[in-house]
Amino acid sequence: MEEKHVNKSALLVEKEDWKKRQRNNRLKKILTISSPIFVLLLWEILSRTAIIDPRFFPPPTVILSTLYDMAASGELLEHVKISLYRILGGFLLGVIPAIALGLLIGMYSPFRHFFQPLIMALMPIPTLAMLPIIIIIFGIGEFSKIATIAISVFFPVVINTAAGVMNIDKIYTDVARNYGASPRNFFFKIALPGSLPVMLEGIQMGQAIALLTIVAAEMLGANSGIGYLIWMNYKAFLLPQMYVGLVLISFFGYLFSLVIRGLQSKLVPWK
Repeated sequence: MEEKHVNKSALLVEKEDWKKRQRNNRLKKILTISSPIFVLLLWEILSRTAIIDPRFFPPPTVILSTLYDMAASGELLEHVKISLYRILGGFLLGVIPAIALGLLIGMYSPFRHFFQPLIMALMPIPTLAMLPIIIIIFGIGEFSKIATIAISVFFPVVINTAAGVMNIDKIYTDVARNYGASPRNFFFKIALPGSLPVMLEGIQMGQAIALLTIVAAEMLGANSGIGYLIWMNYKAFLLPQMYVGLVLISFFGYLFSLVIRGLQSKLVPWK
């Protein structure tokens, strides 16, 4: 009888803990949703009452209406398509070699000593400061914009990947060596999985940098894309259209972040 009573008490405690976790999760979701809604409502009220100048800060409802009109006319789709093409092309062009080189730098000391000074010297240079050189090399076509994004993405990914490999617990590398693991097995079964958590953080950082870079690159040297849309509407003082571009950048940044977080939960569920 006493044992049954203890088991029943344990089940009740566990049930209460589960209910508490559920309440906490619901509260977190409510807070996550409520903060942007609160800011948008406040912005709407302040703009409608002219507490803030509606010429410079048009109400969110006006921005959404403008977004709908631009989407319906087909104008917006063309800018979005070209920007996404540049972002994805540059992102892949920067991430793939960065992962390969980061793994080699983390695994092999000669690679580390050869490439690390170059990376440390080039990384502090803003990518946009290198834009004239990129244009000289690749011209003013699409590839120069893709290369600009690739360069900006490359550095955080290669550094995080190398750091991820070097931070792998030494016991795994010792076991691999003791059992005579081939370089191929060490690469794919130790270095790559072990570096994934830190590598994915670098990729997350890289996607944010890619969005920043594409906007700046399209403002400086393009006649299409979301950055061009923002800059041209700003110069024409069409501020609702300008804000549409900013909303799109924010949306894609959030979407890409969710995709990478989802990928992270699948690839490294222990994190």
